[in-house]
Amino acid sequence: MKANLKTLFAIIISGTVLLVACDSNKKNSSTAATGTEEGHNHTFSCPMHPEVTGKEGDTCPKCGMKLEHNDHAGAANSTVYFMDFNTNPKNVAPGQEVTLSMIPKIKGKETEQVPLKEDHTKKIHLIVVSDDLSYFDHIHPEYDAAGSYKVKTKFPAGGKYTLFADFKPTGGNAAVDKLNVSVSGSAPAAKNYTADKLTGSSANGFSVTLTPEGGKFETKSPMHIAGTVKQNGNAVDPAVLEDYLGAKAHMVVVSLNEKEYLHVHPSVENGKFDLHTTFEKPGVHRGWIQFQSKGKVHTVDFVMNVKEGKGTSNEDASMQNMKH
Repeated sequence: MKANLKTLFAIIISGTVLLVACDSNKKNSSTAATGTEEGHNHTFSCPMHPEVTGKEGDTCPKCGMKLEHNDHAGAANSTVYFMDFNTNPKNVAPGQEVTLSMIPKIKGKETEQVPLKEDHTKKIHLIVVSDDLSYFDHIHPEYDAAGSYKVKTKFPAGGKYTLFADFKPTGGNAAVDKLNVSVSGSAPAAKNYTADKLTGSSANGFSVTLTPEGGKFETKSPMHIAGTVKQNGNAVDPAVLEDYLGAKAHMVVVSLNEKEYLHVHPSVENGKFDLHTTFEKPGVHRGWIQFQSKGKVHTVDFVMNVKEGKGTSNEDASMQNMKH
């Protein structure tokens, strides 16, 4: 039992790891079940949060994704990926079409090309939020012949915007680069978020209600959050929704003060979305869940006031992860 707990502890306390493919041919069914091959121990890490590691079958306490095979843990902890980013035109005005251009780079090896792996049907997921988190967009730059990734968009008003470029280099760790755009003109009065907003609606009568396990949002402990979907007041099983970007839904969570970013892929359990995440810091968080029905993408937004939690011990968190 102690050996199993040591493996699970790595989910909570390990450092960043490299996510690459390796030879997964198994010599027999016994080695496949134990995650070893002729004495070689396989390591698994989260494709979205490579600092989370564990054993085969575990899920990430931050986003709920299954850990993926990775036999080179720690081999490239020092590799830092970023986006060489610019806008055209350089000076961005409200309501003006602007081309966002970015090229993935390695810090210290800027001349090297960085091919990207397709993740959830796209090579880059670009999340755009205004400084007060009242505005949200999820767009996808596409590769062009010049070697950059580009997408056209418009910013609705003046002020500061944060862009999260979410991408996965081939043979490297998943990465998120936080980019900034300043739009000319005065920003509208910032919205204040005092109370939770746990039920949101979209077109065609859809609504989603979030219910956190334990009744409140707290830091430091892996959480399960149920998402109840309704259309015109009637319950909808998310399993009948169309796949959107390779999943039944995508949820982005951004903290108001630090602009910390989470990208969560909820599973479907008992006729509801089941979201797994861990909040690192207290404060106001905005969330947006996106799903597709009859070819239309629906976006539902939330406000979550996260309180400081007492935390969960490594052993408790590991056992909770094992149960789920």
